Amino acid sequence: MTPKLRWWREVLYILGFYVVYSFIRNQFGSAAVPRHEALRHALDVIRIERDLRIFHEERIQRWFLDWHGFIRFWNVFYGTFHFVVTTGCIIWLFRRFPREYVRWRTTLACTTALALVGFSLFPLLPPRLLPGTFHFVDTLQAYGGLWSFDSGAMSKVSNQYAAMPSLHFGWSLWCACVIVPRARRTWVKALAAVYPLCTLFAIVVTGNHYLLDAVGGAVVLGVGYGLGSWWADRVARPEVLLEGSER
Repeated sequence: MTPKLRWWREVLYILGFYVVYSFIRNQFGSAAVPRHEALRHALDVIRIERDLRIFHEERIQRWFLDWHGFIRFWNVFYGTFHFVVTTGCIIWLFRRFPREYVRWRTTLACTTALALVGFSLFPLLPPRLLPGTFHFVDTLQAYGGLWSFDSGAMSKVSNQYAAMPSLHFGWSLWCACVIVPRARRTWVKALAAVYPLCTLFAIVVTGNHYLLDAVGGAVVLGVGYGLGSWWADRVARPEVLLEGSER
């Protein structure tokens, strides 16, 4: 039995959730967290990455810093694609696969909520805000994009320490999981498959995340999928029983 979905109700759910998420995320964000605490966590992450021999973010960024237009593109990618692509996936899933919509919508919501817990418990200074001795560049400030963390309104409400886990990567992986098994055209599947890799490159080359942040994004997505599946099965159980009784 196909669940009874109402687009306006889903829009209200999503908007309400995102407003609450944004409020909590920014209320307890970089404006309320001491910089030294976020820096201490950053040094912990760097220490772990060095032990694992994966602390290469500065080297990767340095390879591309002379390509100004290229860097500006990835600034725009970082600031826009995760909203645009994720929103497109939600709408496509709602219209084309209503039976699977609740599972994946709830997965996304749980993933985002878990990330909020991570932001609150582990405020993390991103690479672009590290001391100059680490040689990272804040590419958005240096090369420009569609917006800036230093603009009046953005500087007041943004949480610049919301780095672990990376929702950019978690959302991109969610999009790939939604599109790849369901898209009919091979080129669409291919684009969806490489989208998380492009997002990983974007969050690193712009200095917004460490590689371990992406690992964190994948972990919260996995847990979010488990919660989303549990909820979808719980919601579907009464419908299955009702359908069986009608036969």
